[in-house]
Amino acid sequence: MSETILGRLSGGPLDTQIIPLDAENLDAVDDELVLPWEQGQLIYRRAGDAENTGPHDGPTTVPYRFDSQI
Repeated sequence: MSETILGRLSGGPLDTQIIPLDAENLDAVDDELVLPWEQGQLIYRRAGDAENTGPHDGPTTVPYRFDSQI
């Protein structure tokens, strides 16, 4: 059974949102998320190491930060 890996977003219009990532393991987690938005797309870039990677500390989360340069 695969674990749930979540993306924790900071900054931008989706600040504080947590979204499921389409990844079976940490090696498959993307460094960049391109998310649909009403006026186009939002770009969030990986901003650190995964947290809660142990077997009994909850879902693994990966931090992402809004890229306002796009």
